[in-house]
Amino acid sequence: MGDVMVLNDIEATAARIGIDLSQLDLDSIRLPPGEDFGIISDDEDIYQEENSELDSGFGNIIVVDNLPVVPKEKYEKLENVIRKIYSQIGLIKDDGFWMPLDPETQKTLGYCFIEYNTPQEAELAKEKTHGYKLDRSHIFAVSMFDDFDRFMKVPDQWAPPESNPYKPGENLQQWLTDEKARDQLVIRAGSDTEVLWNDARHLKPEPVYKRAFWTESFVQWSPLGTYLATIHRQGAAVWGGASTFNRLMRYAHPQVRLIDFSPGEKYLVTYSSHEPSNPRDANRVVINIFDVRTGKVMRDFKGTPDDFAIGGTGGVAGVSWPVFKWAGGKDDKYFARMGKNVISVYETETFSLVDKKSMKVENVMDFSWSPTDPILALFVPELGGGNQPARVSLVQIPNKEELRQKNLFSVSDCKMYWQSNGEYLAVKVDRYTKTKKSTYTGFELFRIKERDIPIEVLELENKNDKIIAFAWEPKGHRFAVIHCDNTSSNNNPRPDVSFYSMRSGHNTGRVSKLTTLKGKQANALFWSPSGRFIILAGLKGFNGQLEFYNVDELETMATAEHFMATDIEWDPTGRYVATAVTSVHEMENGFNIWSFNGKLLYRILKDHFFQFLWRPRPPSFLTPEKEEEIAKNLKKYSKKYEAEDQDVSMFLSEQDREKRRMLKEEWEKWVAEWKRLHEEDKLERQKLREGEASDEEEEYEAKDIEVEETLDVSEEVVSFED
Repeated sequence: MGDVMVLNDIEATAARIGIDLSQLDLDSIRLPPGEDFGIISDDEDIYQEENSELDSGFGNIIVVDNLPVVPKEKYEKLENVIRKIYSQIGLIKDDGFWMPLDPETQKTLGYCFIEYNTPQEAELAKEKTHGYKLDRSHIFAVSMFDDFDRFMKVPDQWAPPESNPYKPGENLQQWLTDEKARDQLVIRAGSDTEVLWNDARHLKPEPVYKRAFWTESFVQWSPLGTYLATIHRQGAAVWGGASTFNRLMRYAHPQVRLIDFSPGEKYLVTYSSHEPSNPRDANRVVINIFDVRTGKVMRDFKGTPDDFAIGGTGGVAGVSWPVFKWAGGKDDKYFARMGKNVISVYETETFSLVDKKSMKVENVMDFSWSPTDPILALFVPELGGGNQPARVSLVQIPNKEELRQKNLFSVSDCKMYWQSNGEYLAVKVDRYTKTKKSTYTGFELFRIKERDIPIEVLELENKNDKIIAFAWEPKGHRFAVIHCDNTSSNNNPRPDVSFYSMRSGHNTGRVSKLTTLKGKQANALFWSPSGRFIILAGLKGFNGQLEFYNVDELETMATAEHFMATDIEWDPTGRYVATAVTSVHEMENGFNIWSFNGKLLYRILKDHFFQFLWRPRPPSFLTPEKEEEIAKNLKKYSKKYEAEDQDVSMFLSEQDREKRRMLKEEWEKWVAEWKRLHEEDKLERQKLREGEASDEEEEYEAKDIEVEETLDVSEEVVSFED
């Protein structure tokens, strides 16, 4: 409640002095040192803890032990050796090196203190040189000076920790028990972040929780929908609860910029980049892997952007993101990253490399995990000028056994697409023609679950067609492709959309084409999570064209448009779909909610609209057999919801009737008022008509009357000459 009061005061003050808060760049505002103007940050306690550490002045000091013990004559020589090693990592402060001498023997004591400009440089020095072998007898042992302070506080006598009584936590899945079977969504607009129910029956969203300045950059749901993550100066936080959103855990990581959850929500990966004190040095990247429930750092990775620049699909400052890719499934057992000529696979039991070493894969360019099994798909391009062909390999983890390999020739590019159940892998291969002047595209289709993993080759009928988009049907056996002939004389050709099935009419293992839709305004594909339905979307150049298509019946259900739409996202159940215009466009910001068959249900406009995310749902506990039984007996299960739908329909009808009644009353009131004023002016109208009382036009006879009017008279003297 205090947050709301503070925000209300701010808004009231801004309105009084004529300031539009939505136009302010809040990140650019800098408060005077030590001043918060009564607005306490969620990170304040963490911030104070970190400041207290920094104020101690010891966070940037390291202690290097196991140095040679030398006499005073060799002191300077040893100092120069140590400085040469540690000045390569960061800038050592003036008077930032101290190697004490024994006052009796005048020999060094075997350790020294080094002070850097920043704690980040000190941490990097510890990481890089701990275990450094100066010679056979001297292996560096490096510690942070702050560690000694903590060690000294350890009591001499062990005491058992206090046992706190067990307190049952909140049911973080409470939202799944909604009686109306609704889904939640989160939006960000301006400084506000809101969680809403999608109440499509009532044709409007229902508020759940709203907070201003909840995050400093973006929000992100965890993969199973349990947590909502927010980003702050000092780290990330996750929120959840039975009836509201409470902060469940914080993860201290200053200047965090990106986050990524493991599929089973057990771990959170955070990323930050820090500028060095020496402008000639590269930025320092820090990646932490936290245990989501305890907040403990399970493993950290540090280095330069170049160390993390390989792999991933996006990112910042030269770093591909996500740096680590997680194996599919809820176990969160393995994660991997790609380096130069290696794939490093880690297991989460000890957070160390599987078999204590990386997989050597010469010139590896891309890899991806099966969504359900510990199987890696690797792509290696051609080597030796084409003498060694490109290849796609399937590798089983943890034994690193190669399950299948396919050699590919004349390859220009390659991209891999897994089907959501891990049953199929499609490899899109762009190949050079014989002249090497152009390329054509085909697909290598792997049947992962079948014996010996058979592979089929699919090529488009027109070799000049380029692939614009590809998408598997979730949990299904079909896929869709948008393709277009770029050599067409038409400057803006409309592409075609083709549908294929991995099963033929007799359910045998052969790919077959279902249909091709010609000349569609589409450049993106969005399957329903439950399959069967797909949206053929025309974004960007096509200005938000939408076609809702039923793949079972091979027919269009509806066509529509959301002008300038930037985002399209199905809800987790496949009942509704959202289209949004975010702040990349200045006008028409907001979102629309549609039914699965293309009916616009409601529209919400929001200025400075940044984000729309459906809350994910965890997988159903029902077996495939039970789901099939429910589908067969759907009428029995749907009676309850049909009755509720009818009640809602009657309620909405009653609302409509009430609205029409009010409009009618308002109209009648206006007419009565008009008649009253008309009656009051009766005598004035009669006077203007020279005594005629009637207002009826039919009682008057129209006559044309000519009226002569002298407009001007002028006199002119004209002289007549003989």
